[in-house]
Amino acid sequence: MRRFLTVGWVLLGLASCTSPNPDFFTLAAVPGPPANVAIKSLELRRIGLAGYLDRSEIVRATAQYRLHVAENERWGEPLGRMVERILTEDLVQRLPQTAVFAESGAISTQPDEVLEIDVQRFDADASGKVVLLAQVAVRHEQGGTPSNARTLRLTARPASASTPDLVAAMSGELGQLADAIAAML
Repeated sequence: MRRFLTVGWVLLGLASCTSPNPDFFTLAAVPGPPANVAIKSLELRRIGLAGYLDRSEIVRATAQYRLHVAENERWGEPLGRMVERILTEDLVQRLPQTAVFAESGAISTQPDEVLEIDVQRFDADASGKVVLLAQVAVRHEQGGTPSNARTLRLTARPASASTPDLVAAMSGELGQLADAIAAML
């Protein structure tokens, strides 16, 4: 009986030491106004992503130059690939007359325009606002200097401090980025 109780306490102790299963999140495309542009095809190049965001855990900034990395709240896929996938979907919806495809996808063609994006920041700041800071360049496929380049800073306040509301605000900002890119074209 004593041995049985000892084994039971050991198993109970081990069970209490396990961490909970992580929650996985994904960004989602959001509707936006369609734009009438004369571009037949647009290729979204692989998105540059700030190194501190290049992880499976969801990152939030906190005060005093610190980052909070949520151990049990993770992205369902690498963030850079997810941003590329969702932004492509947002652009397809906003550019109904244009074939939009991602460089990393299976389709390879000679596009009319190439879209390059470098995401420098995409997280919640210490006040809770989501900040998307991205450099965007559009250029003709033949090369040369970009025909249009801008730095965009978008902010949104999530409905609450919860992670689902944070992810919803981030999805909305990608939609706003797609709106700005459509206007650039």
